[in-house]
Amino acid sequence: MFNLDWKRLGITAGLSLTLVAAGCGSSEEEASTDTSGGEDSEKASYGEQLDYTITGIEAGAGVVAASQKAVEEYESLAGWEVATSSSGAMATALGDAIENEEPIVVTGWSPHWKFAKYDLKYLKDPKGVFGEAEQIKTMVRQGLEEDKPNAYKILDAFQWTGEDIENVMLEINDGVAPEEAAKAWIEENQDKVSSWTEGTETVDGTEVELVYVNWDTEIASTNVVAEVLKQQGFDVTITPLNNGPMWEAVAEGEVAGMVAAWLPATHGDLYAEYKDSLVDLGENLEGAKVGLVVPSYMDVDSIEDLQPKE
Repeated sequence: MFNLDWKRLGITAGLSLTLVAAGCGSSEEEASTDTSGGEDSEKASYGEQLDYTITGIEAGAGVVAASQKAVEEYESLAGWEVATSSSGAMATALGDAIENEEPIVVTGWSPHWKFAKYDLKYLKDPKGVFGEAEQIKTMVRQGLEEDKPNAYKILDAFQWTGEDIENVMLEINDGVAPEEAAKAWIEENQDKVSSWTEGTETVDGTEVELVYVNWDTEIASTNVVAEVLKQQGFDVTITPLNNGPMWEAVAEGEVAGMVAAWLPATHGDLYAEYKDSLVDLGENLEGAKVGLVVPSYMDVDSIEDLQPKE
């Protein structure tokens, strides 16, 4: 069983954003001397209102590293910084901003329930800093196929869609316990679940431990897989970890595996480090994406539309 002394994910209770009101002249004289243009002034004010800060998630996340690289690569982000927190704190800050129709720029990824709940858009990334569409893949420890072939077969067969995972994520976001949301989805999708368990035998209490990073996507997927394994007779433990320890736990054989590997970009460095010490079972979800996300009411469509700090 995996020792819980790992370096744990620090869950930040909340993220405070300082909003600086941008003053604008009201006199005719000031209006006549303003040559910046209304649209450019509005875009410039976004940075001022946000204190030139992008609302990030955990410091070890690939989307945060990519965002920090974007700050270096884009002249429009000169003087900006990425404030790390947690995925929960980011979602709270996003919801608060939208409720008040205020600007906000967040590190985003999909699938995610926020795209079903809010009207959002990715900022175009002309320099390709965030890469192309990603896959979420399943990784297991070496030897699992020989030691626990039925668990291996289920993990190998697990595959679903963005719509599937977002349905579970929305239920969890609405207050349903993750394991209950997983059970409800399994009950409504028996045909798909049966394809995962086809050719396997039930067991009697065989222990399996899965690890995951504490993101909404991985909470949903890991709970669904765990419930399927439980229904097949496994004694399942799921353990949340930070990105690095998650990969390390699988590579060192301390746990059975994970269904939370975002590739090729988000976890690319970790995959390169550990790929020779684990087994890659391929994608369980295609078409994932990461990037900078804003509410659709903001008058920006590209990272290059933002304005650098003066």
